[in-house]
Amino acid sequence: MSGLFHDISTPAFKHCIDFLNNDAEKQESTEELTYEVLLNSKEIMTLLARDGIELKDVADYHIYPIADNDSPKLSADRLEYTLSNAYFNQFITNLVDKDGIEEIYNNITIQENENKEIELGFMTKAVARKFVKMASKLSICYREDKTRFSNQFIADIVKKLVEEGVLKIADLYAKKESEIVDIIRSSKYSEQFRIWENAKEVKLSKTEPKEVYFVHTRAKVRFIDPLFNGERISSACKIAKNMIEKNKNFDMSNYVYLDFKL
Repeated sequence: MSGLFHDISTPAFKHCIDFLNNDAEKQESTEELTYEVLLNSKEIMTLLARDGIELKDVADYHIYPIADNDSPKLSADRLEYTLSNAYFNQFITNLVDKDGIEEIYNNITIQENENKEIELGFMTKAVARKFVKMASKLSICYREDKTRFSNQFIADIVKKLVEEGVLKIADLYAKKESEIVDIIRSSKYSEQFRIWENAKEVKLSKTEPKEVYFVHTRAKVRFIDPLFNGERISSACKIAKNMIEKNKNFDMSNYVYLDFKL
């Protein structure tokens, strides 16, 4: 249940709002309202009371190492978003289909890591390596130049609309994302939004560009080094280690921009 509830406080535009909250590198700020959202749900609180479950036992999935743990360990959360994103973005990963997902799930057991904690791990080196390859490709997509630009661009537009009284932070939790997009399209930032929406690529510069909207920020580095029979796959497989290191060393130093002002 804790795993089920952990994204219940996610607002519209999801991790873009972490950028709004100056939390681009950890991307945890949107989880802070989980307890409050659950507490304010009469339906959920009634069901918890019926079943004799304390709110504190389901409001923080970090207390369950199988549900969540510190990177680079494998948890249910990282497993789920990696496989679902890989499946829906096969043109990026070209690595997994329904049979591939089943193979990965069936290869996982609960193991003991180097800190004597329980953790999800793989029984077969080849499957662990396949998972690392997939996760590493996706990780770069999550923070490549156009992704960082888009996250910060949406965050800055939302910030301006809130400051101007057109939007409220509460709207991010009460309105559909499509409804907020309609508000943006009807705002004075509609042209900038249109240019971004139709852009195929962003522009890069090693130095700060002038007279344009630009983004120069890092983002969360997601990498997974799962267990293979109790040992980190990076220790057991040089190929997996190289993929992990390439992912971790992805360059985020560029200024990223499009030709408009905001």
